[in-house]
Amino acid sequence: MHKGRLEAFTDGVIAIIITIMVLELKVPATPTLAGLAVIAPVMGAYVLSFTMVGIFWNNHHHLLRATETVDGTVLLSNLFLLFWLSLMPFAIRWMDDAHYLSLPTAAYGFVLTMCGVGYMLLERTIVAADPANASVSAAVGKDKKAKLSLVLDLIAMAMAFVRPWIAIVIYVLIALLWIIPDRRVEHHLKTTASAK
Repeated sequence: MHKGRLEAFTDGVIAIIITIMVLELKVPATPTLAGLAVIAPVMGAYVLSFTMVGIFWNNHHHLLRATETVDGTVLLSNLFLLFWLSLMPFAIRWMDDAHYLSLPTAAYGFVLTMCGVGYMLLERTIVAADPANASVSAAVGKDKKAKLSLVLDLIAMAMAFVRPWIAIVIYVLIALLWIIPDRRVEHHLKTTASAK
């Protein structure tokens, strides 16, 4: 399969996920700042989730740019990632409807964790599908930033049962960690191209 189909499908699914997330936002009951303040928590969750989905999309784009071979395992791992990303709107709605209680806040972290696991799985299956492609292998490397994110997600999930707001702060810190895109693949491609 050509990687273009995988990219197009992923772009379409992510566009739908973002659309569903924004459709979950309700217009304030009153056209005042006080009315806007009522929906501020769900708006904050939307901004955080939009940022996280955007980060996954951006890194996915860079990863696929370096990818040459797409096989069935890569397709399945990509679907695994998309499944967890598609649960983002549900996680936001549950947190908001439950007024940011412990279990929904931890569940949001679980969804983020599984998205991270899905992305790491996608990286590994792409490397396995084409072991001769040094671009992806070298660029992915040890992936310390991704592993740190997973550890922070697990800490946040535990903290959700102590103080949910602490978990939310950790989720925001993870987004800030990734807000500067992961340029490992792009950097390696530029280095390889200039060496030729």
